[in-house]
Amino acid sequence: MSEVEIENENAAIAKAYKELLKVSYRTLSTADKKLIRKAFEVALEAHKEQRRKSGEAYIFHPIAVAKIVAQEIGMDATSIAAALLHDVVEDNEAYTVEIIKDLFGEVVARIVDGLTKISSLSKEKDMDVSLQAENFRKMLLTLNDDVRVIIIKIADRLHNMQTMDSMRPDKQEKIASETLYIYAPLAHRIGLYNIKTKLEDLGLKYTEPEVYNDILLKMKESKEEQDAYIMEFNDVIKKSLDKEGLNYTIKGRPKSIFSIKRKMAKQGVSFDEVYDKFAVRIIYKGDTENEKFLAWKIYSVVTDHFRPNPTRLRDWISSPKSTSYEALHITVMGPKGRWVEVQIRSDRMNEIAEKGYAAHYKYKNKDDKEDNLDIWINRLQEALENASMNAVDFVEQFKLNLYSKEIFVFTPKGELKSLPKGATPLDFAFSIHTEVGKKTRGAKVNGKLVPLSHELQSGDQVDIMTSENAKPNNNWLDYATTARARSKIKSLLKEDIKIIAEDGKEILRRKLKQLKIDLNEKSVNEMVNYFKLQTSLDLFYRVGTSSIDNTMLKEYAASRSNALVSFIKNKINRRQNISPEELNKEEITNKYDLLVFGKEEEKLDYKLAVCCNPIPGDNVFGFITINDGIKVHKKNCPNALSLQSNYAYRIMQARWIDSSQQEFAAQIVLSGIDNLGLVNDITKVISSNMHVNMNSISFQSDDGIFSGKINVIVRNKTILKKLMNNLKKISGIEKVSRV
Repeated sequence: MSEVEIENENAAIAKAYKELLKVSYRTLSTADKKLIRKAFEVALEAHKEQRRKSGEAYIFHPIAVAKIVAQEIGMDATSIAAALLHDVVEDNEAYTVEIIKDLFGEVVARIVDGLTKISSLSKEKDMDVSLQAENFRKMLLTLNDDVRVIIIKIADRLHNMQTMDSMRPDKQEKIASETLYIYAPLAHRIGLYNIKTKLEDLGLKYTEPEVYNDILLKMKESKEEQDAYIMEFNDVIKKSLDKEGLNYTIKGRPKSIFSIKRKMAKQGVSFDEVYDKFAVRIIYKGDTENEKFLAWKIYSVVTDHFRPNPTRLRDWISSPKSTSYEALHITVMGPKGRWVEVQIRSDRMNEIAEKGYAAHYKYKNKDDKEDNLDIWINRLQEALENASMNAVDFVEQFKLNLYSKEIFVFTPKGELKSLPKGATPLDFAFSIHTEVGKKTRGAKVNGKLVPLSHELQSGDQVDIMTSENAKPNNNWLDYATTARARSKIKSLLKEDIKIIAEDGKEILRRKLKQLKIDLNEKSVNEMVNYFKLQTSLDLFYRVGTSSIDNTMLKEYAASRSNALVSFIKNKINRRQNISPEELNKEEITNKYDLLVFGKEEEKLDYKLAVCCNPIPGDNVFGFITINDGIKVHKKNCPNALSLQSNYAYRIMQARWIDSSQQEFAAQIVLSGIDNLGLVNDITKVISSNMHVNMNSISFQSDDGIFSGKINVIVRNKTILKKLMNNLKKISGIEKVSRV
């Protein structure tokens, strides 16, 4: 770099640093500014030799992360300093956590240490375990130490997502999948809604670029018309709000690209058919004492002009969400017969919605008891304590409650409890206390006895009946839906298994002694293999419950002497039993002409995943399974995010190159208005489409409305698309979609 370029870069770094101080959400004291300055200087020194893939000086990254932490999340000087230092220990050997502790104190050092542990784990190379799931587990465990570790990690991920253009496409896809899989739900759970929305949109941009760009373009095209509509809506209610002497602002807010895409997929509609593509937000000024009264006053004004949808009222002021979100949401019938969502919030509520965690604690009264967010953070220990669980199961279980919608139920004494939608009495019991949960005998909802699998609804009053003799059984795992309850049940079941297994081990020792076999590591491993079990615990437990009895142990003893001979014979027989036809069958299939894998575009054997049934023309990827070879999934498969996040090292690029040789099954779902001859019209269209065979067809008619399923055999996506377009043209058909 020339001297001029170096000078320009230094000036840009200084400008970025000054901007960081300027945009801070908190008022920074002189001591705060000194701490941040010191952190900036250490980061500048530690990263001086580093550059990002885009070519810019690395220091711009920690400054950008600190800026997100300061401005968008609104954290304090300690967090801003830790954000500036988040990569220092990892990237420069001259700096250790101990040095950071000496320079900045214990709190900053603890946060930096947590961030370093997360980053360093993802760089280890071990192909036998799911690194990413292990990485996520490690990250989630840091929540117990200091929630700021997660908050800075989310800010770090947001900046990485915003600057990913210079990365390889496969790397972009992996990082975007992780973001949608774990970081966006975490941001949502901590109440960082703005950041969650940005992460989701950026995640979609790299996982499904065609869908993202299509919606983005359509939103730009309809922006002018939407702005005019919002203005028309606002003009109607402004006069009435002014008349009441309210101090307020009204904003129109478009829905995020990701939420529109999710709505399109969930409801099976096109972009134009999504009716609530934007929301109107009314933010008013009011004291804490009268803000609830003012919210309902504004509600009254809005509903005087526009008729509300009674099923779409959400009162999160009387019962805030467990993320501490407060607002009144109503959906009203606006001008031109269009539904409009109206969100009513005070300044304070809006700040908590925008900043989440930081604003929540800014407004929290020190004398207040623990609230929902505190309870959630404190209870994490229970959700995270099961260290023996498989890392992928652990992350999936933790994710259960991150995005779940909430219901509010009452205890017998009239206290309000928040639970995820879909929760059962068993979840309620464990949410009160583990002791109540494990002794549950039955439950009453609104005074009536219900099964433990009964789904609770908002407003239910739940009474748990307990008994000293009651204890969990395996069925409870089918009844419980929350991570807390499931984790506790699994732990309790394991305790029972261990007690039985200890007895089983002694029984086994005695029985083997009679058969003149010692109970040692070698014999235990042999028995685990012989009885086709997973662990020694399984073996001892089965002996303890008499699932493995004397006869079975005698058979094992008899097979033991000639086990090696049998093994060799079986091996030879297996090889001899394979016919030449079977050996060559893969060579003569035409699958090799359809898909190619990896950068070298190799022709490999594969199977199509049944969860998404890809056909030629679909965007796909290969996933290397443990026992089943390569499975091919669509990129928008329901399981894609989990696979790409947890098993990135098993993902293979895949591309269709020739689809003329084989035919594929696809299912089409239709719905519309029933009329005479409709089935005939549908079968005519299918038979007139070249290269389409109909496997089966089923229709259901209900009071003039029909729904139908057609299983067809096609060669590729283009033929299927053409068929679906032709079906849409039939009179009476409202919707045609592919399952």
